[in-house]
Amino acid sequence: MQLFIPERHPGRHPTLVDQTTLAIERAIHERTLRSGMTLPSVRQFARDHGLSTFTVVAAYNRLVARGLLQSRPGSDFRVARQRPPARARTLPNWEPPPVGPSWLLSDIFADHSISIKAGCGWLPPDWHNESGLQRALRQLARVPVSQIAAYGHPLGYQPLREHVAQRLQGDGLEAVPDQILLTHGATQALDIAARTLLRPGDHAAVEMPCYANLLQILAINGVVVHGVPRTPDGLCEKTLRSLAAQYPLRTLFVTTVLQNPTGASFTMTGAFRLLQLAEQHNFVVVEDDVSRELLLEPRPSLAALANPGRVVYVSGFSKSVMPSLRVGYLVSTPDQLRQFARTKMSLGLTSAEIMERAVYQVLCDGRHSAYLRGVRERLRVAHDQVCQAMEAADFEIAHQPDAGLFLWARPRVPIAHENGTIGLAAEALQSGIWLAPGAYFYPDGRDEGWFRFNVAYSGHPRLWKFFRDAAIQQTA
Repeated sequence: MQLFIPERHPGRHPTLVDQTTLAIERAIHERTLRSGMTLPSVRQFARDHGLSTFTVVAAYNRLVARGLLQSRPGSDFRVARQRPPARARTLPNWEPPPVGPSWLLSDIFADHSISIKAGCGWLPPDWHNESGLQRALRQLARVPVSQIAAYGHPLGYQPLREHVAQRLQGDGLEAVPDQILLTHGATQALDIAARTLLRPGDHAAVEMPCYANLLQILAINGVVVHGVPRTPDGLCEKTLRSLAAQYPLRTLFVTTVLQNPTGASFTMTGAFRLLQLAEQHNFVVVEDDVSRELLLEPRPSLAALANPGRVVYVSGFSKSVMPSLRVGYLVSTPDQLRQFARTKMSLGLTSAEIMERAVYQVLCDGRHSAYLRGVRERLRVAHDQVCQAMEAADFEIAHQPDAGLFLWARPRVPIAHENGTIGLAAEALQSGIWLAPGAYFYPDGRDEGWFRFNVAYSGHPRLWKFFRDAAIQQTA
């Protein structure tokens, strides 16, 4: 039985394994080979087609993996029973999911049906460094399996930790690789910090508004949370001082630059005042610094300014590399880091070294710095365009950072809705628009009309038409 004539011109035709696989697959679909039929032995097929037995074995095994052939040890290869084609069915009408905290924190990551993701927290897919990641994956594919098959080091992939330590020195933060703990993203790093530093019933402070996922982490761990208003310089010193005097604050969680959700950054004055309060009232600061790579100009880092042990530094690569490569890290003193590592191992053993190796390869690529410069410029342009759209729609903008992903804004004339911004977000979802209501970013769930906007997704005219139409309906 001869199913095809192999083409032997490397580069001009598919590989011989691909040609063999395609020929057998075609014969099965055309019913030349029927369910239950025995294929020629590997040696016979190789002789009939002038192929090596290695080529035939590779093709047969590939078809077994696809479910087109069956094989048992010591027996022949047979055509698997083919399932009848699925009947055409009418797709159900798309219905928007209910808007709520669980949707914002989990369901949205699996919902690809929303066309305008103004409320999301990541860069558009076509903004990512695709060529750099492809080069990294090719390098990774050359690593012997023996080097990546076992669990990794509890602290994470050593070369990446060395690279992070070197990069942090450029920001004024002196750290050696053994002070760096790699994690499954920066959010897991925050969870590890919370579980290690706090116990149920302990008091912690957060900026207000703050990262919505952090609020859920602290709630799950039974922490009593107090909000401190964000200001143009940093945090409201009066409120933080009052809370520290009234409650036994153990920890303060804060984002230094390009804060999520407001986009604000600390000034040097604000950073020094915060660290003075932390020393006076003896609480630990957990600094979330995941967006520093998107800054247009330098801003202070609390960890670089603080005394040892006062600040736990958290960052990651979701903004600078790719969110699907879940790699973050913690930086602290050696004693603290041992405790964090113990918590990490208790929660999920080691982090994924394959991911850490991929990030390391991307960072070492000579073109990654140029890619980041391009992203920063695209975000700057997006900020200008979205701010213009907001001004035309009569929106109040809390800060205009010209960098990073986020703007925190609200209509100057509030759009009344019986369920507030959450209700308005539910209406927007009916139109394929994802909004992030401000209520999800406050510890007490207060609704003051704010929304978080991702500038990379918020230039679409239909987004602002939705707000104009909602305002018109209110006055009708």
